[in-house]
Amino acid sequence: MIAGPCSAESLEQVLATADAVAGALSSAGSVQFTELDWFRAGLWKPRTRPGSFEGVGSAGLEWLAEVKLRYGWKVCCEVATPSHVEACLKAGIDMVWIGARTAANPFQVQELAESLRGADVPVYVKNPVSHDLNLWCGAVERLSKCAVTQIGAIHRGVSSNSSLEYRNDPAWDLAIAFHSRCPELPLLCDPSHIAGKAESVPELSQRAINIGFDGLMVEVHNDPSKALSDASQQLSPEGFSRLLGDLVIRDGVSSDVEFTRQIEQLRARIDDIDGNLLSLLGQRMSVSEEIGRLKKESNVAILQSGRWEEVLSRAVALGRRNGLSEDFVRSIFSLIHEESIHRQ
Repeated sequence: MIAGPCSAESLEQVLATADAVAGALSSAGSVQFTELDWFRAGLWKPRTRPGSFEGVGSAGLEWLAEVKLRYGWKVCCEVATPSHVEACLKAGIDMVWIGARTAANPFQVQELAESLRGADVPVYVKNPVSHDLNLWCGAVERLSKCAVTQIGAIHRGVSSNSSLEYRNDPAWDLAIAFHSRCPELPLLCDPSHIAGKAESVPELSQRAINIGFDGLMVEVHNDPSKALSDASQQLSPEGFSRLLGDLVIRDGVSSDVEFTRQIEQLRARIDDIDGNLLSLLGQRMSVSEEIGRLKKESNVAILQSGRWEEVLSRAVALGRRNGLSEDFVRSIFSLIHEESIHRQ
């Protein structure tokens, strides 16, 4: 569990938030979260437009040091330049993370990786603002090649222009794909940045735990209404206490023999169905190739929009009858159609 304000604003605000977090941990009654792994606070804030609060900078390092002294917690903050790294390492910051905007820029990541070479601190990488798995993995690889040995990842959703329930698209598929690509790395979820509003943080936190994330980074402020950055998404002390008390932590495995027997049976069924699916897809693509040859012989264009709409409409209707969402069916059949066109 990582918790703390979006931004360090003053020594009084940082200590008041730390005191609130400590109180929540002691009163939550949760055996899973009785201690904090890291206390977080942003010192350098990358803002979209100038003139807004851009953080207190290096002055906040002393405030984090005070938190560390008073509560015995490890402390962490975001870095975006080599000078940030130098200041944090000199001040004894225990963990740093690379933010989503920085992770999207390979030049910046490379500079940070070089400045972190040989540093004995964990370095976590947030996913880039776009839905780009290779860019996220590439940032991790740059750190690894610079002999950074303690690497982790933080999923904070992706930016979207669509009208969404949350600030960012949760994009759970991106996090799952990253975990499949880098299963050895700890993967945390930042529900605050996904949510954009405090009331959605508990729900998203639970979903992350259900999926199997290794932990959470949650923004908590002693008085969110007065926060200088991201006020709407920061939990109050009371909200953080409720979150800790309500979270249901899932086990990674079960020693129950009956559970193991049943899940192995179900997985065997899944494997059998997957085999049939792939066999049928192979047959479908063979037919697509035959259609392509026939079209070529008859001098007919490959793409037939009317036919595609007919196929998709029928698939959506059939999927609905089988309990499948329209979005899911459209996604699957768009991929099938793309491969079919390629084969033709």
